[in-house]
Amino acid sequence: MIPEPQTLDGSAPAQEAGGHLVEPEVRAVYVCDGGRFVGVVTRKTLVERVVAPGRDPRETPVAEIAEPPNWTIDPEVPLDEAFALLEEWDAERVPVVDDGQLVGVLSRAVLQRRLAEDEPPAALDQQQV
Repeated sequence: MIPEPQTLDGSAPAQEAGGHLVEPEVRAVYVCDGGRFVGVVTRKTLVERVVAPGRDPRETPVAEIAEPPNWTIDPEVPLDEAFALLEEWDAERVPVVDDGQLVGVLSRAVLQRRLAEDEPPAALDQQQV
């Protein structure tokens, strides 16, 4: 899990989200309002909800443009079950939300590596030549 994803308060301007999204490793900014998880802002969100309609990014609060996530996951879900859900949803990342609070973001790639580490090594073939 990514324990401290890039977050912004809902009152932050869209311009601030854009500043974070120029970093190649940041794919999304997670928006919280009053401690509650509101949604996600991506580059696509900024283009569709700020640039295209001609809104001023310095005056547009991210809470107004944040997209609600397609899915969230509870922190109590076992890792193998969480991985199965990510596979089923074909999602690379999913917010982990506990009672409305964003506690982290689960990454399918990281989870896959973690589960692979937990697997016992395959038995060696006894008939090696």
